[in-house]
Amino acid sequence: MSEVLKLPVVDLSSPDRSSTAASIRQACTDYGFFYLVNHGVEEELFQKVFEESKKLFSLPLDEKMKMARKNQRGYTPLFAENLDPESSSKGDSKESYYIGPLEDVSAQVKLNQWPSEEILPSWRPTMETFYRKVLDAGKRLLALIAVALNLDEDFFVRVGAMDKPAALLRLLHYPGELGSCNEEETYGASAHSDYGTITLLASNGVQGLQVCREKFKQPRVWEDVLHLDGAFIINIGDMMERWTNCLFRSTLHRVMPTGKERYSAAFFLDPNEDCVVECLETCCSQSSPPRFPPIRSGDYLKERFMLTYGSQGGLKSIE
Repeated sequence: MSEVLKLPVVDLSSPDRSSTAASIRQACTDYGFFYLVNHGVEEELFQKVFEESKKLFSLPLDEKMKMARKNQRGYTPLFAENLDPESSSKGDSKESYYIGPLEDVSAQVKLNQWPSEEILPSWRPTMETFYRKVLDAGKRLLALIAVALNLDEDFFVRVGAMDKPAALLRLLHYPGELGSCNEEETYGASAHSDYGTITLLASNGVQGLQVCREKFKQPRVWEDVLHLDGAFIINIGDMMERWTNCLFRSTLHRVMPTGKERYSAAFFLDPNEDCVVECLETCCSQSSPPRFPPIRSGDYLKERFMLTYGSQGGLKSIE
């Protein structure tokens, strides 16, 4: 049995912004995870998202494969990903669906894939509403994170991070029963840290999420993260860890099968691809010089995605 991790709770609507920012700083240095409440996304919308998500994942596989993942949008089937390259697992026991930045009707290139309105008439409007509301909550949270880092509230806006951010909504389905899996251990999502800036995670309440606070220590100690009704679970990604010179921690986490169907929605709020990520002035000093060279956000994320899907490549820094 894993221990239960008691995460801090951050209230996005609190008028005491300095106190809230201090709580975020403590949470991000101690855990890299926290709960976010009063964020503006209604409980009814969460329920609708998971209802529509279940409808999509219940479609026949050949129907879902018509929307197979291209350009980080669309469907990925069971075992298509292995988030832990050191694992001997045949792949993660989850299927997922990616939705990228919402496109204007006049956009010349439309990358998002949408299920047929004849099959799922409410699917697209539900996901677009959810995307916009979570993006708004994420931007408001980033302003507080800037204050937590002793920066101006509008820092991430001024450096161009929020100018058409590379924000991805990923719907996930973890089947309850997988049948025989031979001798190897099966993971819903194998051990990994998120690649980007921050992730806002919602679920249907089924447990399974675990974190390992000391990712470089062996053996790893895993702690359960419990569901909190109406709250997002927020975690810091590798890019934010890099931006803060490792002040904020990007924590290793995984999802373990529980025998129950789990639905979740992860919103990855990442910067505009041309935003240069370099050590923040408030996070380095003579005694703690920058640990990483500057890098374009787009280059960093592209290489991380390539590694997840089995390609090789090295990160290209900006010298």
